[in-house]
This record gives sequence, C-alpha cells and structure tokens, in this order.
Amino acid sequence: QVFPSQDPLDRADFNAVEYINTLFPTEQSFTNIDEVVNKIRLKIRRLDDNIRTVVRGQTNVGQDGRQALEEAQKAIQQLFGKIKDIKDKAEKSEQMVKEITRDIKQLDHAKRHLTTSITTLNHLHMLAGGVDSLEAMTRRRQYGEVANLLQGVVNVLEHFNKYMGIPQIRQLSERVKAAQNELGQQILADFEEAFPSQGTKRPGGPSNVLRDACLVANVLDPRIKQEIMKKFIKQHLSEYLVLFQENQDVAWLDKIDRRYAWIKRQLVDYEEKYGRMFPQEWCMTERIAVEFCHVTRTELAKIMRTRAKEIEVKLLLFAIQRTTNFEGLLAKRFSGCTLADGTVKKPEVPLPSTNPFLEDETGTETDEIVIEKSDMDKPKKPKVPDNPFHGIVSKCFEPHLYVYIESQDKNLGELIDRFVADFKAQGPPKPNVDEGGAVLPSCADLFVYYKKCMVQCSQLSTGEPMIALTTIFQKYLREYAWKILSGNLPKTTSSSGGLTITSLLKEKEGSEVAKFTLEELCLICSILSTAEYCLATTQQLEEKLKEKVDTGLVERINLTGEMDTFSIVISNSIQLLVQDLDAACDPALTAMSKMQWQNVEHVGDQSPYVTSVILHIKQNVPIIRDNLASTRKYFTQFCIKFANSFIPKFINHLFKCKPISMVGAEQLLLDTHSLKMVLLDLPSIGSQVVRKAPASYTKIVVKGMTRAEMILKVVMAPHEPPVVFVDNYIKLLADCSTDTFQKILDMKGLKRSEQSSMLDLFRQRLPAPPSGVENTGSLSLSAPTPEQESSRIRKLEKLIKKRL
Repeated sequence: QVFPSQDPLDRADFNAVEYINTLFPTEQSFTNIDEVVNKIRLKIRRLDDNIRTVVRGQTNVGQDGRQALEEAQKAIQQLFGKIKDIKDKAEKSEQMVKEITRDIKQLDHAKRHLTTSITTLNHLHMLAGGVDSLEAMTRRRQYGEVANLLQGVVNVLEHFNKYMGIPQIRQLSERVKAAQNELGQQILADFEEAFPSQGTKRPGGPSNVLRDACLVANVLDPRIKQEIMKKFIKQHLSEYLVLFQENQDVAWLDKIDRRYAWIKRQLVDYEEKYGRMFPQEWCMTERIAVEFCHVTRTELAKIMRTRAKEIEVKLLLFAIQRTTNFEGLLAKRFSGCTLADGTVKKPEVPLPSTNPFLEDETGTETDEIVIEKSDMDKPKKPKVPDNPFHGIVSKCFEPHLYVYIESQDKNLGELIDRFVADFKAQGPPKPNVDEGGAVLPSCADLFVYYKKCMVQCSQLSTGEPMIALTTIFQKYLREYAWKILSGNLPKTTSSSGGLTITSLLKEKEGSEVAKFTLEELCLICSILSTAEYCLATTQQLEEKLKEKVDTGLVERINLTGEMDTFSIVISNSIQLLVQDLDAACDPALTAMSKMQWQNVEHVGDQSPYVTSVILHIKQNVPIIRDNLASTRKYFTQFCIKFANSFIPKFINHLFKCKPISMVGAEQLLLDTHSLKMVLLDLPSIGSQVVRKAPASYTKIVVKGMTRAEMILKVVMAPHEPPVVFVDNYIKLLADCSTDTFQKILDMKGLKRSEQSSMLDLFRQRLPAPPSGVENTGSLSLSAPTPEQESSRIRKLEKLIKKRL
C-alpha cells in the first residue's frame, strides 16, 4: 500500500506456474530461456545488495534512540522545576497583594457608607423642611408653589421606604399623606365654591388659584382629578339638561340640530373662558364633548321609546344624518384619546376590495329618501372606519331602524310593481342585433337602489339591521327573478299541425316556421343576459354585505339561493331557445321520415328537408348569437344543448325511414353529411367573423352525426353472407342492443323470417363484454364487399367532395 508496484513478483497472490507460462507462452519461446534466467539472477543480486545496505544502516539506530530518550527526560525534569518555582512566586505575590488591598477595601466601604449617610441626612432635612413648608403653603392656598414642592416631597419620600420602621420617618410619611388629603379636600371645596352645583350662575372667568390647583391635582390621587373633571363637566352641561328636557319641543328629533348647535357654542365658550385653567393633557374640551354625546344618547333613547309611534322614516334618517355629521365633526376636531375606557370601539379598517359596489358609495341619492345634498357631503370626508366617534350618539337609533327596514321593504315592493307595470306598458325591448342583447334597464335600477340602501344602512348600523336588510334584498331578488324575468319569458304553445311533403317542397326562403317571433327571441336573449348580470352582481352584493356587516354576523349572509334562482332563469331561457329551434326543425324531420326512400332512383343534391332545417338554423342562430354576444359561454351552452337534442331526434327519424333502397341510403348519407357540416359550422353560421367552434361542441356533433352515417353505411351493406353483415354492424356501431339491430333490419326491408335468423346470429356473435362506442370512427366496411357496392361508395364520396 505504501509503495504500489506493478511487478507480478510483488503481488500477494503470486502464482509461479502462471508467471512461467507468461514468460514462455509457446515452445518456440524456450529459445530465450538463458536470457530470462540471466535477468532473474541479476534482479536477485540487486535485491541482495539493497537488503544488505538497509541492514547495515540499522546497526546504530537502537543506541541513538536510547540517547535521545535520556536527553528528553532531562529536559522534562528541568521544565518541571521551573514551573514549581513560578507557582511559588505567584502565591507569594497574591498574598502580598491581599495585604496591600485590605486597607483600601476598608476605606472604600467607609467612603460609601459615609456618602449614603450624608445623602440620607440631606434627604431627611429636605423632607422635614418640605413637609413644614407644604403644610404652611396649604393653609395659605399657595397652590403654585405647592405643585412643585409636593412633587419633590413625594419623590424624596420614596427614598425612605426602607426606613419606615423608624418612628420619626413614619411620622413624616403620615404628615405627607395628611397634607395630600387636606389638599384634595381643599381643592374640591374651592372648585365647588367657584362652580356651585346648584344654579346656573358662573363667575366672570377662571382664577389663577384654580389653575394652580389643577397642577396640584395632577400630583395628588387620580380620584381628585377625576372628581374635579366630573363636577365641572356636570355643572357645564346642567343647562343642556334643562333646555332639552323630554317635555320640551326642541327635544324631539326634528330639532336635533339645536342640540349640536348648543354644544358647539358651549365648546367655543369653554375655550375662551376656561381653556387655560385646566392642563392641556386633561383634554377637557374633548371630555365635555364626549359626556355630551353620552347624555344625548341616553336622552334620545328615552324620548324615542316614549314617542316611538311618532317616528317616521324621513324623520329618523334626518336625525341620523345630522348625528353622523356631528360625529364626523368630532372626529376632525378630537383624537378620541378619552374614549379608551368608553363603550365605543374604533372599528377595524377593512381590506381594500375590487368589488364594483365600492365605487362612489356616498355620492348617490334615492327618490324615496329625501336628504339634502349639503348634508350628505359633510360626513363623507371622515369615513366611518376611521372615525373613533362613530356610533357614540347614533347607536341610540339602532333599535328603531326597523322603521327604515320596513320603509325599504315597502319601497322595494313598489319598485318591483313599477318594473312590472313599465314592462307591460312598454312591451319587450326592441331587437338590436348590431349591439347584442340588452340587459333590462330595471335590473340596473334595482341594484343601484340596493347599493344605496346598503351604504346608507351600513352608515346607520353594521349589526342586526344589516341582516334584516339582507333578508329584504333576498326577498326582492327572488321576486325580480320570477315576476320580471321568468314571468315575461314567452310561453310555448303546442303545435296542432305539421308540414306536409307538398308544403315542404313549396316552402320558400324566408317563410316563418319558428314558433317565436324575432321580438320574442330577442326578449328571451335579453332576459338571459339580464339573469346573467343579476347572477354576477348578486355575488358581488353578497361579498360587499359581508364586508359591511360585523364580523360575528358574516356567516348569516348567504345569497346562494338567489344566485341559484337566476341560474334557473338562465337555464330555462336556453331551454326555450333550444325548444324553439328544435320545434322549427320537427316538420322537416317528419317529412324526411314520410318520404318513400325505396323509390329514390338517383342521388342528387341535398333533399328539401335538409334545406328547410338549414334555413331555420340560419334564421334563428345568428339572431341568438348576436343577442348573446356579451354572454358567449351561454351561447355555447345553447349550441351544445341543441346538438344534444337535435342529433338523437334526427337518428330516431332515420330509423323511421323504411324501407330504404341502396340509392335512397346514398341520398340519406349525403343529406346526413350536409347536416353534419352545417352543425359543425353552427356557432359561426351567418357571421362575417368565422370562429373555431368550441372543442366540446365539435366532439358532440362529430360523435352523434358519425353514428348516423354509420347506421346508413350498415344499411347500404349487403346482408349476404349474414355472418359478415353482423360482424360489420358490431364493428361499425358497437351497439349491442337488439332493438337497434332490429331497426336496421327494418330499414333494409328484410322479411320477418330473415330477420329472425339474423337476430339469432346477432345474439351469438355479440362480444362479451360490450366493446363500447369508440369504434364509430371507421368510415368504410372492413369486410370484403362486391365490386358494385365498392363502386357505389366511391361514387358517393366523389359526389360529396365535389359538393364541398
């Protein structure tokens, strides 16, 4: 491992025989045996020389090692001795340092104790002098000096908390407390004298003594400060309680402006007379306003309970509007810092939303609710979520908002009745193919009114009234869906007669076969577009209501049932359009099934019934497409539902075409291909802009019409030999139903005896399990056919290509 070698002689698994065979692989190689032996001997001599040199070199190694070990031992002994000496010296040095610093530590302790004693004595001197001065100044009512002195005395007294066991210190502490109590009672008495509770007479202005007394109250127990503010505010609002008593005319809602005008005058008067008397951090102006709001809320609630029957919606909204204006004014003027312990909480700021209901929420008015424009503009600037005073007064109106809700119920009922009357008077909307189907204008009017009601109610309350309003919204959304939308859908009438072959052959382009007129088709499309608009807008309305309402009530807002109602209107509208076009094509399919296909002598252009079907499609589909331009997905649904309805009906009528000759089957195959091409082009038929049909629709048409082509190809195939015919049927149609096979035999015109044997053979040849319907893509018979049959099919294919 240390000296890797490639020499075979150095390998651990050396094999002499293999090595010799390697040197002498053949008999001819023995001629070099002498040369090889000489090389090996030379190598042996070299190895001997190397071993001898190494052995001689190791003769003196043992003696040198012992000498080196002795020298190392001596060096360790010397090092150990030096370390011991250093340790001894360090211990002596430490002892010396301790002796030196012992005296220094004693001096440090003495200095610290002496400093503490001097400081404590100074504090004691200050405390004793301060208490004496405090008592003297209190008797002389020198509040300006007391304010500064009292704070200093209290701060000094804190240093003596650990010395309260000393009688003298405890006595000083009790004197300070007694002085504080005396100051509190004295200041309260001074304020009572300056602002008596009884009577409304006030002195000309605040005195400097009271201003300094307020500074002292800041240092005293907080209860003194609270008592001063409480008494002053109560005395300041005493006139308000007299002027706006419950039995006064100005106390009712129609004169609510006078309440707010009174407090505005009082606040201005306070700022002029008493603004400098109270410290700024007391926020007395805001406290007066807040107490006024609490009193007003209580008084209004009391008088509204007493005179509840006199409350009308316009009066209620007027009072709420003026109140919210006042709350907005408070939010501009004050910060709301005094509301921390109040009952009004600052609402959370909602997340930004892309909901269209957010647009211009506060800039709309209703005809039913009379509110002055200038009044509406005032509270809009301080938005409700940013207003800490929101609801501080207006909360009292919430129990009476049922008046507003009932009014909106009545207004919405009248609005729906007006929509119904307008629709009957004006009739269905005029066809406007160029601009697409129009949404009924009443729909936009309804949601605009909803938006106004929602915004207004959210400004009044975000609690239970919003839930009640949501219930009203749900009621009239359903009424709109049934009365305006479903109620105006054209009614289908059963057709008593059909087209005869003669009338079908004489049918001219432009004749009217569809049950619905152009106006009726446009009306259905307009109702469908309106329902789609209502569905989307109702979803947005639900999201917006959840944003407006309190968090705990969000789960109670659910408009899923109303959205389902509009979905039903959409589905019914599409079904009407499908039924109309389907019914228009029925006479043509009936004529197809009544034609004598066994008498057809030659294959020509498409049959008249195909022309009739194409004519009806070209008449109806462009109108529907243009009127559903704004709701493309529902036009696609219409196409898919029509294909799902028309193709099975066409196949059922194919089975009624019996018997069919070979030429007749070829003509039917040509007609089927023509219808297939028209159906594939159905979404863009008659349009200048050709769009690719949706893949889902194309798949349905291709699958259904290919099955019809396969049925005709089976009919065209010879029934001899029977085994080949049955196998071809199974491969082409993959239909294991004996009824379908029986219909094919009827179309071929076979006798009952032949059919019986064919059915028995069919039952025997049925695969197990059934192979499904996936093999219908084959367009040619896999079994060998006679030359005549082959030429007929090729001829038919050429005719189809030529026509395309």
